[in-house]
Amino acid sequence: MFSYWEKKNFFRYDLIVIGSGFTGLSTAVHYKRKHPKASVLILEKGVLPTGASTKNAGFACFGSLTEILDDFWKMTPEEVFSLVERRYKGLCQIRENFGDARLQYKANHGFELLEAENVAAADQMDEVNKMLKKIFKKDVFSIVKKPGKFGFSDRVKLVVENQFEGELDPGAYLGALWEKASELGVKILTGVSVVEVQKDDGLIIAENMAKDRIFEFSGDKVAICTNAFSKKLWPESDVEPGRGLVLLSKPIAGKIPWKGSFHLDKGYVYFRKIDGRLLLGGARNKDFEKEKTVEFETNPKIKSYLQQLAREVILPNQEIEWEMEWTGIMAFGSKKSPLIQPIGEKTAVAVRLGGMGVALGWQVGKELSQLLSKM
Repeated sequence: MFSYWEKKNFFRYDLIVIGSGFTGLSTAVHYKRKHPKASVLILEKGVLPTGASTKNAGFACFGSLTEILDDFWKMTPEEVFSLVERRYKGLCQIRENFGDARLQYKANHGFELLEAENVAAADQMDEVNKMLKKIFKKDVFSIVKKPGKFGFSDRVKLVVENQFEGELDPGAYLGALWEKASELGVKILTGVSVVEVQKDDGLIIAENMAKDRIFEFSGDKVAICTNAFSKKLWPESDVEPGRGLVLLSKPIAGKIPWKGSFHLDKGYVYFRKIDGRLLLGGARNKDFEKEKTVEFETNPKIKSYLQQLAREVILPNQEIEWEMEWTGIMAFGSKKSPLIQPIGEKTAVAVRLGGMGVALGWQVGKELSQLLSKM
């Protein structure tokens, strides 16, 4: 039972965004900038964003050497180039809009560990650099001359450096988006799970977390920014969830002899140093089928693999005790490029960010807001 005042002020909006992650918040901010008098509401089922925005590893990256080479098997050279360009421009845009200090961005470069089975990738490095020079004006990738300085095991044959990548704090980035949305007058309601969207009418049926109360919201326009959870609201989509595990150690007693964001195995595994700890994640390719889920659980097979990798390869001479673990749910599909399109007279989506929400969320939100403005 709602009061007259509640019905009058809290259930009808010019735009309703479903999902409060990087893409959802960016969509609301860009739309409100273009339409300052519009009423904009964001609905989020969790207290914090549910998917991966605040659960990722904090990499400001756009693709390692082996990941880009692997993309050539599934995409045209033009598509690969466009994807890298879009990701890099996205990273530049968030740094320009929010500043490195606010994002806690550190330009510590990216590195990729090449073991024996993929060391041949270095032979194609010059060709990839030549293709990417149109974007970066310089060579992106180079071979580290003294890889032994990192202290990795001898399983690592080569280390490739990427001078254009860095690290940031995804929580700080989300906080910056929150502040910007608040300044513009965007409302955010958490603890509201959307059950159904009537895409042509702009009617949204939602429930509280206890599932004992139903709410009806009405929007002149609706934006679905739920990424991996989009099947619930858009069953015909090709979006597929991909769960990612992240482990965080206790402070390491000995010195960690490197800094930067590190990748291996075509970008599926990633690690970095944070506050004297080892942050290590990924490896969903070790059990693809079980990781195609929206359940926030730990896969013991992947956890064991990552812990072994830390002991044997990353910090072979250090004692490692693990303190925290969590999972984030990303979204993938038939292509790596984001999916931004109308799916009803009043509804549009922006999903399938391919694990690159940090790099893509701001620009994807801008493109979705532009699409919504034309609907």
